[in-house]
Amino acid sequence: MTLPINQNDFFGTDRFMDPGDFLRLVTRLSLDLGFVSLVVLLVYYRLYKNREYVFTYFIFNLITFSMCMLLRKVPMELGFALGLFAVFGILRYRTEEIRMRDLTYLFIMIGLGIVNGVANKKVSTAELLMVNTAIVGLTALLELPSAARRYGATPMLYDNLRLLQPQHRAELIADIQARTGLDVMRVQVHRIDMLRDAAEITIFYRGASSRPEESKRDAA
Repeated sequence: MTLPINQNDFFGTDRFMDPGDFLRLVTRLSLDLGFVSLVVLLVYYRLYKNREYVFTYFIFNLITFSMCMLLRKVPMELGFALGLFAVFGILRYRTEEIRMRDLTYLFIMIGLGIVNGVANKKVSTAELLMVNTAIVGLTALLELPSAARRYGATPMLYDNLRLLQPQHRAELIADIQARTGLDVMRVQVHRIDMLRDAAEITIFYRGASSRPEESKRDAA
């Protein structure tokens, strides 16, 4: 005897579409992407002009939101959200170092995805909008004013090891200023590679608001 095959059996679901749930998904996703776009496009990209991280932030947020939204019916909503936040929070790309500022924006993207994906009927629309507005508003308030970006820091690969000696610190700062055009205040040395005759350093400079920070600068 041949049993009738339902097309939904291939996907492990009992129906093709629930109009109510689908409308809630579209509405919540639009809300999430709207607030994320404000942070990524109007704040982050406007200041730092880094298209690579724009892609990363949108995809991270979309994946986080999708997982939370589709799995929130499972009776582990709060634990799942916190666990997912922790897993994504410790994730680091091994190909390059992530600056603290970029990592903070990554936390914002993950947080927005979780907040908008996990919220249920116990959370009012006003509360959801308030949380989203607070996150986006505080980010813009702290980042956009020029006074907040008066100082900056960026990692560099530096090739003149002789100037890394303490007695040549003034020459080191002058050399970096001549190469980068930045008003360097101090230099922090992280690692010296004797094989490549180069060192990984971080420079701290004034006037960050007039020049976007870059994820990595090669001074060689």
